[in-house]
Amino acid sequence: MKFAFVFPGQGSQSVGMMNGYADFAIVRETFSEASDILGQDFWSMVTDGPAEDLNQTINTQPLMLIAGIATYRAWLSLAGTKPALLAGHSLGEYTALVAAEALTFADALSLVRFRAHAMQQAVPEGTGAMAAILGLDDATVETVCAEISDQIDGESLEPANFNSPGQVVIAGHKNAVSLGMALAKSKGAKRAVMLPVSIPSHCTLMAPAAQKIKQKLTQTNLQLAKIPVLHNVDTQAHDSVTAIKEALVQQLVSPVRWVDTIHALSAKGITHVIECGPGKVLAGLNKRIDRKIQSLALVDGDALKQGVTALNVE
Repeated sequence: MKFAFVFPGQGSQSVGMMNGYADFAIVRETFSEASDILGQDFWSMVTDGPAEDLNQTINTQPLMLIAGIATYRAWLSLAGTKPALLAGHSLGEYTALVAAEALTFADALSLVRFRAHAMQQAVPEGTGAMAAILGLDDATVETVCAEISDQIDGESLEPANFNSPGQVVIAGHKNAVSLGMALAKSKGAKRAVMLPVSIPSHCTLMAPAAQKIKQKLTQTNLQLAKIPVLHNVDTQAHDSVTAIKEALVQQLVSPVRWVDTIHALSAKGITHVIECGPGKVLAGLNKRIDRKIQSLALVDGDALKQGVTALNVE
């Protein structure tokens, strides 16, 4: 048995999402540590809301990092075995790097808060958008994006997330996204759904943010990962600090290749993929990507305890 941990990103947050871990002191301690570092009461936010605060990018990004690391620390507190490999979906890649001891928790919190600000500032409110295209193969979605980008001067449309077979998220200028949704439907998409976000992640509109992250990373102490982390941009585990930093820069302007990530984990002999953090978005995607892999989600304390029992191997 060989297992990997994967960490969720934005979209998995909800008020009360940490209630199921209330029995773990390490969870509250992790939230307190983060609140001291960033000067904000994240436990009250995640426990009491309101959802509007929780869903603000500048809060969501550090919050999901905190939740993932709190869950991972709870796993270790139960003497859970460390995973053989790590990965994270978008923001979750930063959580994976903390679990791999490539980034300190404090540095990662500062970095993702900076990242959130940079992303919000990169594109004026109402300029960009994202939409989920369901029921089309990857190549057809790529064709849709290319056709729309060619039609509109000064606007772009690109695949942003290859989440699972038949589920691709597109991102770009709002008008281009709307036109892309219509074209995708004409090409046979079952559904095209505009996502409730104002920031078009993982596309070239994030280039200004990528440049800011690149500069910020020059001031950030980063080590080689003690557990290999597969990066979103190329599904590779990099063996140099420079390459890891470049992967984080490129992540902002490149699609999240989640399908390829799960296939890469399988090719490396992974038999179980564990979603570490509240929610089970990734577990659902993973089941659709590779049915040979067992997918589990550590959604609460009971799931943590069951997972440790099932997966603790010498």
